[in-house]
Amino acid sequence: MFTGIIEELGTVVSLELPAAGEDRPARLRIRAAHVLEGVSLGDSISVSGCCLTVAAIDGEIWTADVIATTLAATTLGTLAAGDRVNLERSLRADGRLGGHIVQGHVDGVGTVLANGGGEGGHLLRIALPAGTGRYVVDRGSIAVDGVSLTVAALGADEITIGLIPETLARTTLGLRTAGAGVNIEVDVLAKHVERLLPGTRPAPGTAEGEAAQR
Repeated sequence: MFTGIIEELGTVVSLELPAAGEDRPARLRIRAAHVLEGVSLGDSISVSGCCLTVAAIDGEIWTADVIATTLAATTLGTLAAGDRVNLERSLRADGRLGGHIVQGHVDGVGTVLANGGGEGGHLLRIALPAGTGRYVVDRGSIAVDGVSLTVAALGADEITIGLIPETLARTTLGLRTAGAGVNIEVDVLAKHVERLLPGTRPAPGTAEGEAAQR
């Protein structure tokens, strides 16, 4: 479990994708310093909102294996050497829950519609992945590229978020231009409520139903 409070900006060293017909996961190597403190092989680190397992550590470079389903459901497959990524170690039981409950299980890829300053401050507008809007509420929490954020305005299929200077300085969100993909994770509590209450689940075969099955 994570909180969506980013600890460090890491730098992608390489992403080695399997060749056609090769039966192995992709191998992602990231350079970081702070998040490796106290981390051992098998521990979890959130990479721009995706929960990955530490498979190797070599100095300040750590490696994670990324399976095909993760590449298909997130933006990780588009990473290249030199790209920056948001990093957070998994939450310790004695730590502060500074953001909200984030699992690192991405619900889909959203699209940046606009990102910039204005009269109301720095605003980030995102088109939500199909079927996820039902789990988002005005002033509720959402994770964007692993960052815990509060929804400032809610449309039928898009959200607007206000980014404070601290978030712009400590994460990659300020770098996301219009058209860029971002990893979206909605509040898991909303999905649990939907599952438990009869009559609230979307119909099978609909976009909402497909998202609910992920």
